[in-house]
Amino acid sequence: MNKENIIEVKDLRVKFPVTGGVFLGKVAEVKAVDGISFEIRKGETLGLVGESGCGKSTAGKAIINILKFSSPDVEISGEVWLNSDEGGIDLLKLKRNEMRKYRSMIQMIFQDPYSSLNARLNVGQIIEEPMLYHTSMQKKERKERISWLLEKVGLQAEQSKRYPHEFSGGQRQRIGIARSLATNPKLIIADEPVSALDVSIQAQVINLLQELQKEFDLSILFIAHDLSVVEHISSRIAVMYLGNIVEVGEGKEIYHHPKHPYSRALLSAVPLPNPDLRNKERIILKGDVPTPLNKPSGCGFRTRCPIVQPSCADAVPPLEEKTPGHFAACPFVS
Repeated sequence: MNKENIIEVKDLRVKFPVTGGVFLGKVAEVKAVDGISFEIRKGETLGLVGESGCGKSTAGKAIINILKFSSPDVEISGEVWLNSDEGGIDLLKLKRNEMRKYRSMIQMIFQDPYSSLNARLNVGQIIEEPMLYHTSMQKKERKERISWLLEKVGLQAEQSKRYPHEFSGGQRQRIGIARSLATNPKLIIADEPVSALDVSIQAQVINLLQELQKEFDLSILFIAHDLSVVEHISSRIAVMYLGNIVEVGEGKEIYHHPKHPYSRALLSAVPLPNPDLRNKERIILKGDVPTPLNKPSGCGFRTRCPIVQPSCADAVPPLEEKTPGHFAACPFVS
């Protein structure tokens, strides 16, 4: 494992069985994640983007190793290497009790700030909970850290006695961020942390994450479906479609010079505030996203691709380096 990386994902696959019939046997499977590989360097933010249903959130939950505990029938294969103090650890091979040792290093911010906070606990208890299970802090230390974290995310220490229903959506997400920082992690997986918030609040939360990243030297996997949001926070961007990564590269390069036809279509749909640029060509994709139950053969995007060729049905195209550090899974672009 490269010492410059905090985590390396290799050929990750996630399949959910579909049962049916009299005996409820397996009749099909959903290939939610179909062989993705990437790495996150220490101190960087990797943006993982794509349409709803492409497998982004599933990949994030598989990486943090909570998916197989919440969905016992799920089939997960591949490798997820975490760069710990003891060296590289493949998280997917760890059992539940073995994984607990590494929970403090990798934490998650969930998409819905309303359902991700326990309504029966006050804010202080919510932030304290991971410290109880994953650190050896004494009660006084935990109390001091709760107050410190609340102030770091723009809330007041006195608010620790209040309950989630007393806060707005943006404030709840700040509480979720404080909770994710409680164990002093090295990697944060942010699963669409601003998609449920108003646009003005989105900017505040993204700016907060950037400030905290610098202060805590965090690595972040930022999952989103909005490329305009990802551009501002990501060092690199990986574009996902139907369980596969179709393009990856530096954030500015992907945003301003996309190679893959799907990335170009995503970017053409981003609203532009400049009226002089609003007449740019829009790429309208035909049809709907195919179901993961019955993926097209070869390239998953070929049924909607404007430059499709007969050979696209033969095999899944590999990621190829088109320009230095910029990879795209299409042999017909350069």
